[in-house]
Amino acid sequence: MAVKTKTRPGTTEIRPFSVDIPQADLDDLKRRIAATRWPEKETVDDQSQGPQLATMQALARRWEKDYDWRRVEARLNALPQFMTEIDGLDIHFIHVRSKHEDALPLIVTHGWPGSVIEQLKIIGPLTDPTAHGGNASDAFHLVIPSMPGYGFSGKPSMPGWDPQHIATAWIELMKRLGYSRYVAQGGDWGALITELMGVQAPPELIGIHTNMPGVYPPAIDALLQSGITGANSPLDSLPSNLSDEERRACERADFFWKHSGYAIEMGRPQTLTGLADSPVALAAYMLDHDAASLKLISESIAGQPRGITPDDVLDNVTLYWLTNTGVSSARLYAENQLSFFAVKGITIPVAVSVFPDELYEAPQSWAEQAYSNLVYYNKLDVGGHFAAWEQPKIFSEELRTAFRSLR
Repeated sequence: MAVKTKTRPGTTEIRPFSVDIPQADLDDLKRRIAATRWPEKETVDDQSQGPQLATMQALARRWEKDYDWRRVEARLNALPQFMTEIDGLDIHFIHVRSKHEDALPLIVTHGWPGSVIEQLKIIGPLTDPTAHGGNASDAFHLVIPSMPGYGFSGKPSMPGWDPQHIATAWIELMKRLGYSRYVAQGGDWGALITELMGVQAPPELIGIHTNMPGVYPPAIDALLQSGITGANSPLDSLPSNLSDEERRACERADFFWKHSGYAIEMGRPQTLTGLADSPVALAAYMLDHDAASLKLISESIAGQPRGITPDDVLDNVTLYWLTNTGVSSARLYAENQLSFFAVKGITIPVAVSVFPDELYEAPQSWAEQAYSNLVYYNKLDVGGHFAAWEQPKIFSEELRTAFRSLR
């Protein structure tokens, strides 16, 4: 992979960045897709065994025959992209300043198997709200970094880049950009990192928004995680005084933990060496994040797109392939020692958006207990784990509303 910068690395300065993938790399990708050795068809009629053979073969045909990486490369290069070194590691980020002078700075963090591709659809609505049905008073200056080991950011060569470290790096990034007052948002890993920014609570950070909030009481969170292997039945041991909404949240989390084998395996990232060798293996692994998003993506590949198109999927997977980050991105799972879902003890203002097809629907009662300064809570009628990617209009409206009281 080739990239372009205009100044030398090794300093704290911010260097312009653009993407320039050699044609040989794109030709090699198509050759590898064509040479895929396929397994037999699944023995069931549903997705309980993972992405179905027909889904993967249809995606591969499009990838090999019709997909155009240069399109998304041009889209990225049309945005202001930069690189800066933090704690010895190059951090790539998109930085789009609004034309509205009073815009509120916002840093948005992706997760796995995501990337900055997830947030491309929200850049216009957030930075230029007047062109997307909003008001100038709701504008944001937008910072979208690639996490270490993801996308165009550097790959850590030693342990230590855990979510706490990334949160600290993001605080440094916003300081380096000159922002003395800003907010933060995240989902998936981005939710955990954003919450840890809230735990650190630098004075410049005036509030956070999450669409995957950490609200589970610690004892319940530990109980649910004990059922990962299936040997235990955590739902039988839940407190008897839970509301119906709280019990449903437990049932959803129990289902997730019992189907989170990918996350456990990613804790041993070198086991995933095949993801660096086979693009189709990488795609299949990335598609199987959760049942709802797999269903959404599979329907899109079959010609029934609902928010995420086949090319959206391929843009993201191709970025992983061309940057060879299938394994390096997994190392975050090996680094992390914290629970995604448990209460973190955040005291700064917090806003929560609950999408129905998220891994779980966070109960308002738990959100009020988890966040002593909960300034916004809303349950949506549509959307899932990749909300910004799938429902950019709704997601953008949520951020405008959620942070309005903090401006």
